Amino acid sequence: MKIEIWSDVVCPFCYIGKRKLEKALDKFPLKDQVEIEWKSFQLNPEEKTNPSINTLEHLAQSKGWSMDQTREITSNVVEMAKEHGLEFDFEKAKVANTKNAHRLIHFAKQQGKGGEMKERLLKAYFSDGENVDDPNTLIKLGAEIGLKESEIKSMLASNQFDDAVDQDIYESRLIGVRGVPFFVLDRKFGISGAQPDEVFEETIEKAWSEFAKNNSIFEVKSAENGESCDVDGNC
Repeated sequence: MKIEIWSDVVCPFCYIGKRKLEKALDKFPLKDQVEIEWKSFQLNPEEKTNPSINTLEHLAQSKGWSMDQTREITSNVVEMAKEHGLEFDFEKAKVANTKNAHRLIHFAKQQGKGGEMKERLLKAYFSDGENVDDPNTLIKLGAEIGLKESEIKSMLASNQFDDAVDQDIYESRLIGVRGVPFFVLDRKFGISGAQPDEVFEETIEKAWSEFAKNNSIFEVKSAENGESCDVDGNC
């Protein structure tokens, strides 16, 4: 059974949702028969990479908030992340366009390392303060999971996987994705946002039951919206 996940590498609830899904799968006895496929989604395709300011400053400027307000608002997300073993540091996180990061995930996916690349990029952005649009940084991060530096460099210098990223985003529109993370299980069941743990567990069970019946009709039956980031920049 396949689980497709539309998400962005600068979306906090995408990282939290990833952990929630992993937790649910750890409880699922047939976990080894579930395939995860990461799909590209850009919350802000027009974002200009600007490593001179951090994400908190950028958020304050874009929303018209004071820095104190911004810290207070984001502190809830930081605490939620801690509950799932994640360390978010928005004061280190660098503003970046994510197109190249998504291209790198597609490149890694070809070599069976899409999940590893996704995890490394999320950590790089939220915890390590790395610029996930910088070619040298992307080469370094890819090498850390076993990809060849020379091949990453060549890929980034070309337009390879541009179409794959665009296709994922186009497909998300077809199925009505307005916020991420968005999980599609067996092309029949959807989970929108970082839902409570039991929603992931129950939906995996339902999807597996349908999968076992070999019913391939594509109809996304989505649960109520959970915590997510939308295309208007609201998280």
